[in-house]
Amino acid sequence: MAKIAVGAPLLLLLLATGPLSLAQSVQAHSTQNHQQEIQQHLQKAAAALKANEPSQAIPEFKAIVALDPKNVDALGNLGVLYFFQGDYTNAIPNLRAALAIKPDLWKIEALLGIAEHRTGDSAAARADLEKAFPNLTEKNVEIQTGMEMVDLYSSAGELDKAATVVSKLREIEPEDEALLYTAYRLYSDLAQEAILSLTIVNPNSARLHQAIAHELAKRGDSAGAIENYREALKIDPNLPGLHFELAEMLSTQDTPAAHTEAENEYKAALAVNPSDAQAEVRLGDIAAKANDLDTAREYYSKALQVQPNNADAAVGLAKVYSSMGQAEKAAPLLEHAIQVDPTSSLAHFRLSGVYRQLGRTADAEHELQEYQKYKAMKEKLRTVYHGMGVDQDPDEKSAGDAKQ
Repeated sequence: MAKIAVGAPLLLLLLATGPLSLAQSVQAHSTQNHQQEIQQHLQKAAAALKANEPSQAIPEFKAIVALDPKNVDALGNLGVLYFFQGDYTNAIPNLRAALAIKPDLWKIEALLGIAEHRTGDSAAARADLEKAFPNLTEKNVEIQTGMEMVDLYSSAGELDKAATVVSKLREIEPEDEALLYTAYRLYSDLAQEAILSLTIVNPNSARLHQAIAHELAKRGDSAGAIENYREALKIDPNLPGLHFELAEMLSTQDTPAAHTEAENEYKAALAVNPSDAQAEVRLGDIAAKANDLDTAREYYSKALQVQPNNADAAVGLAKVYSSMGQAEKAAPLLEHAIQVDPTSSLAHFRLSGVYRQLGRTADAEHELQEYQKYKAMKEKLRTVYHGMGVDQDPDEKSAGDAKQ
């Protein structure tokens, strides 16, 4: 898990208890006789923190607490200092004491929950982390708190709750490697749990066969996937998405019979769900490959009516217009496709050609460079999937089309 980054001036800045300063706290909680002594300890603590020597600040804050047991800032800072030294046993009572005085110290409560988690008090940790998490505003603290919650939920088998937190964290920091790995492991566990649950609920359901087929397809077992899709269709021929998924698998087979069956399955998918835009796109692809441009245009246009932001449909229709010598109609479609999916290497490739037809040489060169960049990225991704033994290539069809 990623840890909270801590700068040199450890406390009054990172997790200070709030607008209340130590000087103000002195006036609020100490007698006149103690104020001068507390100020001296405060100055020594501040000097130690400034010199990046937090261990020397601890006895100073302890002395302040001895003089003024309700000094919330001293308690909070003492708890924080112990926390970042890994001394959770001493951190916890000081953090709790600070919260008892001022309950809305959300960063203090988050640290308390983390310390409780690391000392095995899962119930207390969960209560404090759940209370603090929605109120945190500092990214590093929020991420660490969320990761602790994910660990607690996962250990308790509450994967749905863990997934909700992970989704929130990915909105905050979409490129954090530790978080992305946690998401991968969690979603994999959720998938396996779902298959197990399907098996328990009904060991011969259409959904179970569909799920098994999906897993087999990811692992490159096309024959096994096709077999399970067909078994699912025998049980429930009107199950949404099933005809389309079978068609996708059949379209990867290099036989005329499989391609004919795939086309029929795409049409069956539309019969079950007339709003299946992706089935319209695939039928448009088949018509375009057969050079039936009018039919292809109808399919792609219908797909865009259903889903105006369907990048595949926009790219397909643009290809039809380009083949008809109507580059001026193709350009805005491809530009829109790139707005929807900037990583589409095929859209960049096609737009480069269209710009050349329109005499926009500089723009054409730019799009060609973008195509090459994203194509290289997809090649790396393809290599990773191959190394994992997974037959999952999100741009396989596009790469093939780009060669035509």
